[in-house]
Amino acid sequence: MAQSLADLASAEVQRTLRFFPESSQADRDELCATARQLLDTHGEEALTRLRPAARVMWYLAAEGRAEDLVEVVRSQRRDPGAFHVAGVRRPRLVLPGLRDLELPERITALKPRDLRMTAQLTSVDWRGDDLVWGGYAFVANLPRPSSRVIGRLAVLEHGETGRRIRLRVRRTTNEQATVASKQALHCYDQSGFEVVVPARRLRELADLGAGQWFLRIVIPGPGRLYGARVRQHDAGTAGHDQVRHLADGSRLVVGFTEDAVSITVQRPAVEVESCTVADGELRLVTRARSGADTPTAVRLVDDGDHVLDSPLTALSGSPDAFRRHQAVFSLAELTRNDPSGIKTRPFEVTLRGDDGQEHEALLAEGFTTSRHGLAPGRELAVHRDGSGRLMLATRAVQPVVDTMTVTGPGELVLEGTYPGEETAGKKFILRHGVRFEEKELPVELTDGRFTLRINTEAAPQTHGPKLPLCPGRWYLFFRNSNAWDKSRDVPVTLRPEQVQELPLSFSGRQRSCTVDRRYFDRIFIEPERMLAPDEHGAYRQRILREKYFHEQRELPLRDAVLYISLNGKQFSDSPRAVYEELVRRGVEVEHIWTQDAGLPEMPSEAKVVGWGSREWYEALARSRYVVVNSAVGDWFLTRPGQRVVQTWHGTPLKKIGKDLQGSPKSSPAYIASLPHSYRQFDFVVSPNAYTTEIMRRAYSIERDMLESGYPRNDVFHAPDREARAARVRERLGLPEGKKVVLYAPTWREDQRHPNKMYKLDLRIDLAAAQKELGHDHVLLFRKHPRVHSSIPGAGRGFVWDVTRYPDIADLYLVADVLITDYSSALFDFAHSGKPMLFFTYDLEHYRDSLRGLYFDFTTRAPGPLLKTSAELVKALRDVDTVAAEHQEKYAQFRKDFCEPGDGLATARVVDRMLLGGPHAATPTGT
Repeated sequence: MAQSLADLASAEVQRTLRFFPESSQADRDELCATARQLLDTHGEEALTRLRPAARVMWYLAAEGRAEDLVEVVRSQRRDPGAFHVAGVRRPRLVLPGLRDLELPERITALKPRDLRMTAQLTSVDWRGDDLVWGGYAFVANLPRPSSRVIGRLAVLEHGETGRRIRLRVRRTTNEQATVASKQALHCYDQSGFEVVVPARRLRELADLGAGQWFLRIVIPGPGRLYGARVRQHDAGTAGHDQVRHLADGSRLVVGFTEDAVSITVQRPAVEVESCTVADGELRLVTRARSGADTPTAVRLVDDGDHVLDSPLTALSGSPDAFRRHQAVFSLAELTRNDPSGIKTRPFEVTLRGDDGQEHEALLAEGFTTSRHGLAPGRELAVHRDGSGRLMLATRAVQPVVDTMTVTGPGELVLEGTYPGEETAGKKFILRHGVRFEEKELPVELTDGRFTLRINTEAAPQTHGPKLPLCPGRWYLFFRNSNAWDKSRDVPVTLRPEQVQELPLSFSGRQRSCTVDRRYFDRIFIEPERMLAPDEHGAYRQRILREKYFHEQRELPLRDAVLYISLNGKQFSDSPRAVYEELVRRGVEVEHIWTQDAGLPEMPSEAKVVGWGSREWYEALARSRYVVVNSAVGDWFLTRPGQRVVQTWHGTPLKKIGKDLQGSPKSSPAYIASLPHSYRQFDFVVSPNAYTTEIMRRAYSIERDMLESGYPRNDVFHAPDREARAARVRERLGLPEGKKVVLYAPTWREDQRHPNKMYKLDLRIDLAAAQKELGHDHVLLFRKHPRVHSSIPGAGRGFVWDVTRYPDIADLYLVADVLITDYSSALFDFAHSGKPMLFFTYDLEHYRDSLRGLYFDFTTRAPGPLLKTSAELVKALRDVDTVAAEHQEKYAQFRKDFCEPGDGLATARVVDRMLLGGPHAATPTGT
């Protein structure tokens, strides 16, 4: 427990505070005693160093007001850091839903640092010669202005002198502000701003001389004015410098320093006019204004501190008032020790005078970039950045887009240059920037040009159906056809002269898309989110839940079934089996499927609604039947006459629910919520007696459980299973005569990307496996839905990425062997009787430190436990012998976990769901 003020931020103390409502009386008493002791030692004024809500919580703890602290903690768990502000001159904190909470003013009083301001740039445009900045600015927890002039005050502030120039501001609506705030209490839609800097003002800035001016927004609020420098975006015009040349030779760089938006006025005496390559030489020409000091040399320094100098020699015959000089570098010297492959070798370019001073190599207006071939696969890029500086680099030959058109709904055509000798054996890859999902799309390569046709509404996958691109940023790459993974991918970039053509927006049949850029010239495609502006973000979702959903509950029920499989991520699992059974029976109901932002394939005969959309909340409130296989949310309430069926989605080998209590991965708040969560369901489906016992205890299930078997496993017993398997083989294009191996591992809580998403813990040597097995095997790789990583080797004939295939049940049917670990897939696949191998390289760690297991897997597994990739490959090569060795264990496993297994689970579930209702029929599952 905490011994000093600094310890209040420790993980242990914060965990105790966060789960205070679920803590034992002893833990509550200890926390309160510690808080009291700390305040007695350091004084109550020490609380002022904490954030407002934390200040309240620790005060209540020190006062021993446990029940009040419980309510505050619950409020902050719902919406961390959110509160209301009361008072015009002397602002004070009011917690949502706790207005009657008695607190002293010294605790609730808000200082300026407690009301933090966000000022975010979202766009930079030019209207003629006028500069236009767009963005939003708000003070956290102040959704409404205290005066009508909020957002009307903007200034340019000189970085050195502090001089300020006031600018006109127009208030706009910007829904991005509310979404970006990531809180659910306040709406910041009216915090948008547009700041126009007219051409006249820009010329005045130039007349004031060189310097940097920062954009600052000032907002009136309780007791004072709140101001902050506007910060840059991470992409597009609001994330990259732009240069503007004025008639008097001045340059205005609209850009960013230390994440702040600025205008930098430059008065360069010398600029780089051209940089060309001819006869084995790089020739750089500068131009100097009359009377300006002329640099005497150009210096190039690479990232390894290799230095090349060349004197600047005068050129005669200038047609204007400029004096021109030229520096010449040998390409052979420039490319000495140049790396091979895809590594980029940048050079810093500076102009040097006799005094040894170095100056940036600023580009003259009209400078043209270029690139020049070097050794095979390498080129010299004569490039530029957004602020108009010369950039030189040797690099892998890059495909460069120079034409962008939209030819039809959802179809984007990108054309560009790619030297002919580089195009052989290349394929085009789209890769999601967060999910790391990849799509291989066709590319046309002819005469040093490439053409990419990207249908954002129906993009093909390496293996599986065509699907719309899910929301998020999709980056473009070229890859060698025989490449094993993404390590040598070459990015597709945009010609620097055309970066100002972005953003490019176009509409598909379902939604709009934007082409934009990051890292100056790296283009990406971003489909818009599936939710409407009034549905997106934590605030609007709260409004939909608390108002719209309850309004819809007052309307009559409709004869409809809403299906939710894995929160809308798939058309699969037991909800799919229930849907197909209802369709087979001809039950007269409307079928509504939930689809999330990942845009899984859905049945064309059903209505599809987006997860979290207004239509989805309406369907959830008014459908007579709801079939789910995961949690809905603790806000959900089943209404009278509505039947909600929880089919769930696994047989537990890993510990779940309350059985995780005491482990680092457990959440006391989640455990405490379980009884309410499971009261939402009329009944919960169980696959076997073993699961019934565990789920009832671990999930605190008080209502009925139907031990029917999982509907999803009826597929193993269906009379048409062979015909269905044949259709799946044809759809996937599986080669005839090859053994099909399905690899379906679970996820690891301790394997995360920097963005906190789970990454693939790949321990199979896929290259070695292909070498040994590729001639007569194919490996279908199915990532867990929580895992976001690309699969090396996919698309090269042996490894097939089937993660986005709609339903794993189809894959079970075509698989001859299953490889898994601790996934519940093993319990399902056991219905098939086909061999299973268990790649349990981390068994001890997973069992003892990560999750824990319900039984001794080493003695009951229906197949061998394998530690290394080599052991796995060997077992696959002789899988029939291995299966025979585990025949008795397999039979016992099926007896323990696959009964009932008669193919009638779906019928039993549907009979129970319809029982006593308007669509009841003679039971068929008995």
